[in-house]
Amino acid sequence: MTLDNDAIAPPASESTLVPAGNLATEAGALLGAGFRLALVAGHDDARALRAVYVFVAGAPDRRVELQVRLDRSRPAVPSLARLSFPASRFERELHDLFGIEPVGHPFLRPLVLHQHWPAGWNPMRLDAGAPPPMLTDAEPFPFVPVEGPGVYEIPVGPVHAGLIEPGHFRFSVVGETILKMKARLWFVHRGLEKLFEGRDATDGVVLAERISGDSAIGHNLAYCLAVEEARRIELPEEGARLRALLLELERITNHVADVGALCNDVGYGIAQARALALREALLRLAAEVTGHRLLRGAIRPGVASLRRLPTEAELVNIASRFEDLVEIAITNTVVMDRFKGTAVLSQDDATAIGTLGVVARASGLAIDARAAHPFVSLGDSPDIATEGAGDVMARFSVRAREVRTSLRLAAALAGSAHRLEVVAPEVHCRGGSGLGIVEGWRGTIVHRVEVDASARLTRCKVVDPSFLNWPALSVALADTIIPDFPLANKSFNLSYAGNDL
Repeated sequence: MTLDNDAIAPPASESTLVPAGNLATEAGALLGAGFRLALVAGHDDARALRAVYVFVAGAPDRRVELQVRLDRSRPAVPSLARLSFPASRFERELHDLFGIEPVGHPFLRPLVLHQHWPAGWNPMRLDAGAPPPMLTDAEPFPFVPVEGPGVYEIPVGPVHAGLIEPGHFRFSVVGETILKMKARLWFVHRGLEKLFEGRDATDGVVLAERISGDSAIGHNLAYCLAVEEARRIELPEEGARLRALLLELERITNHVADVGALCNDVGYGIAQARALALREALLRLAAEVTGHRLLRGAIRPGVASLRRLPTEAELVNIASRFEDLVEIAITNTVVMDRFKGTAVLSQDDATAIGTLGVVARASGLAIDARAAHPFVSLGDSPDIATEGAGDVMARFSVRAREVRTSLRLAAALAGSAHRLEVVAPEVHCRGGSGLGIVEGWRGTIVHRVEVDASARLTRCKVVDPSFLNWPALSVALADTIIPDFPLANKSFNLSYAGNDL
């Protein structure tokens, strides 16, 4: 694979201030033109209370922002829920954190803040003050019951075995067949976006790398791209290629782990053992390349810095071991029988929900920010691995194909590198807003920042692909049997921390 030397500068977002009454019309026109709603952010600062809507499309890379100024005493926007399912969830988040009412929302109830949070306290508002005491006599979460002959409920979590993060799953079941599953998340809500506020933009890296630990590069890179756009920092192309190399190494490591874990969930331990050994080799390689097993510390705004490059021999060895792993999985009839036809997500449902990443591509949607929103030239656009079945097997196959593509990209990126550290020219501190879009290993990660003239963050909004993909798991589980829930859940492998923020 040969890489082009042409630099790619993502286009600046077109930002338009619109009256609240025109929001639905403007948003509808963008959605009708093929854009998707990537982010909705509330902003409360000394200037105004605002709602910011980011729409993106590609290729070619296009980004449009709609901003609405709000009445601080009665903040409200017209709901876009009937135009976009992701909008309905963004609006519920906006209502919880900022007290902004989405007028006309068909199902407005708390999303982020659990019932123990005090009513009417909006933690992201400028005047929110210290957290009041939590309620001790709150009502249970109002799960919608499913009734009928033979229907019963199975509650799972929020505390799980092992190191799994907390999440509650409520199953309505007949026999072993799932009729409906409702996931209740946000048990690990950390107020992460609030923690960014007031930090020096460079110091924000520490938080960005820890949004979701297995996506340190994906989130940090999206954050750095956003800060660089806000401050007009231009990193030379060679630095962008070093960053792309790390992004592909992170993708390989996590997909390898998932391939093994999927096999383990159907009782095929030998494949899991091989995957864990290969993952350990990749983590050790990461430590040698960056100084950290999770690839932390290699990227800062305006900087890409490695300790060494992976060698061709190392990548060839990883590729060979991975092919052996895939071969023992796909030649095992029990594994294939369990994977095929399990937890199907149709293309129509994947589209309506607004899924991203592996989940979307396994249902036939060719969505990949490396092609739609490139931050570096990768020569011919990377192969977008899609499958049409939308089942566990499809999600397994997408991961396997993406590892192969990522290994080829990693070899080309490492082979084209001539320096281990690239630093952007210094620029005079200036304020502004910036958007970073990156194809993390789970899917598209988006960060939007606002930075003041002293290079301090006034706002950082984060969207992990898990926020958009969690509702799809419930849909895919309909008509799946309860014993296959761990397998289906692992085939999605969504982040709790990246969702809960």
